[in-house]
This record gives sequence, structure tokens and C-alpha cells, in this order.
Amino acid sequence: MSSLDHLIYMANQIARNFGTLDDAGAAASTAEHIGLYWDPRMRRMIFGHLAAGGEGLSTVAKTALESLHEKQAA
Repeated sequence: MSSLDHLIYMANQIARNFGTLDDAGAAASTAEHIGLYWDPRMRRMIFGHLAAGGEGLSTVAKTALESLHEKQAA
């Protein structure tokens, strides 16, 4: 499994862990978790993947990463 594949897996797993929430709440919680606990290099790699289409990311994980990326770019 490549580093990118592992990041995709982890982002999806985090999103699944918040599955008891509605999609918006799960995405917000996932974004918060990734923003707090992922190394900046990890975030840059997954944001690059997101910019290339985000293949393999769940809907909640993709929404979370889009939101986090916008927030960090501002």
C-alpha cells in the first residue's frame, strides 16, 4: 500500500468513525480531526490527491477535506 493509499484509507476510516452523525456533522468532525492530528505533509499529500479528483475517498471524507482545504487556504 502506498503512502497515498494509506492516507485515503485513514481519511475514509475517520469519516466512518463519525458515521453516527449526519453527513454534515461527520464531515465537520472528520475535518476537525484531520486538521488537528495529521502532519502538514500528510495534509498536503491528500489535498493534492483531492485536487486530482479524490478517487477512492468517501463522500464524507471528500467533503471534509474540501472544507478543511478551503479553511486552511483562507
